[in-house]
Amino acid sequence: MMFIISKLVIVLLNPVLWIVAVFVWGWLSKKAVRKKRCYIAGTIMLLFFTNPFIISQLILAYQPEKVTLRPDERYSAGILLGGFAGKNNTDKQTYFSDQSDRFIQAALLYKTGHIQKIIIAAGDGSVFNRGAFREGDFIQQQLIAMGIPPEAIALDRNSRNTAENAANARKIIDSLRLPPPYLLVTSAIHIPRAKKTFIKAGIEVVAYPAAFFVKPPDSVVPTDYMLPSANALRCWDMYLREVTGSFMYWITGRG
Repeated sequence: MMFIISKLVIVLLNPVLWIVAVFVWGWLSKKAVRKKRCYIAGTIMLLFFTNPFIISQLILAYQPEKVTLRPDERYSAGILLGGFAGKNNTDKQTYFSDQSDRFIQAALLYKTGHIQKIIIAAGDGSVFNRGAFREGDFIQQQLIAMGIPPEAIALDRNSRNTAENAANARKIIDSLRLPPPYLLVTSAIHIPRAKKTFIKAGIEVVAYPAAFFVKPPDSVVPTDYMLPSANALRCWDMYLREVTGSFMYWITGRG
C-alpha cells in the first residue's frame, strides 16, 4: 500500500499539474474576478517554476558535493542503486537514461580498485506490468560486457524503492560477510534520502554522489539564470520528489 501511495504522491507533486489545474480552474470559472485571479496565479507559478536560478540554488544546497577518493582508499563493496535504465515497449530494447553516470562511476570504482565488489540494487519500480522488466538484470549484463567478472557482482533484482534497496542489500552483505563501510553510488540529489535509509537499515555507507542534476554555475551571463527554462520544471519535479520522499521515509521510520 505504501508503495502505491508513494507513486501517487509523486504524480501529485508535479508542478506542471499544479499550473495546469490553476489555469483550468480559471477557464472553467464563471466569475470574472476569480477567473482573473486564477490566470494571474497561474502565470506567477509558471514564471516561478520555470526560473532556472531558483531551482538551481535549491538543488545546489540540497545535493552533496563531488567526492574524490584517495588513491589508496579501498572498500569491500560499492552499492549501485538503479533508476537509470528502462525498457522501451515499442522496440523491446533497454536504454540508459541521463542518470547513467552512476553506472559509469560504479564501473570506474571497480576498475580503479576502489571497490572489490559491486552490489546492484535495482528491481522493478513500476506500478503496472510488474515483473515485465528487471533493471538489475540489464545492469549486470552491461557490467559483465565491460569486463567486470560475474563473481565481482552481487544482484538484488527484486527491490522496488530505496527502502527495499537497503533491506535487500543488507541481506547480500550479511550473506557474503563483507566488512563495512560500503560506497553508496547513486544520483547526487538522491544521496541525502538514500544515505539515511541505508543507515537506518544498519548499513554503514560512505556517500559517492554521481549524475549531478545541477553543477556550480560558471557563467556570468544573466540570461542563463533568468530566462524561463523547461528543464527547470523537470528539476523541480525531481527535487520535490526527493524532499517529500525523505519526509515520508522519516514519518514511516525508514530513513
